[in-house]
Amino acid sequence: MTEENNLTMTEFNQDNAFEIYSKKAIWGFSIFFAPIFGGVSLRQNLIDDNRKKEANIVLLVSIVFTVLTILIVNSVESKTNSLTYLLNMGWGAILSEYFFKKYFPNDNHEYKNIWKALLISIAIIIPFILAIIYTATE
Repeated sequence: MTEENNLTMTEFNQDNAFEIYSKKAIWGFSIFFAPIFGGVSLRQNLIDDNRKKEANIVLLVSIVFTVLTILIVNSVESKTNSLTYLLNMGWGAILSEYFFKKYFPNDNHEYKNIWKALLISIAIIIPFILAIIYTATE
């Protein structure tokens, strides 16, 4: 390896010294949990990149997406999970395709393992699922 190539690799490693959640992870968390979960993952990427202002904007947008989903789904007479998934897919696409690409256009980072975030997400969702089950049986 030449000295010029070595310098380029060193610069690459310094510029991308932190791991981020992938675009697919953000989209998946948005679909299967809620847009706020994808937003929190993208927010963490931005925090790790020292972009606090952008991180807070992404969090606010993901909260708005989640609230809109709740309002839209609850305003429809026939409640179906498919509408929720469709909305979550749309919001997740905006988070992963617009915001992710806007802030991480090169996409040449190492990716974080999602297991910790997945376990935290499941732990947050379980009480809601239990509440739905409990209220449905009464």
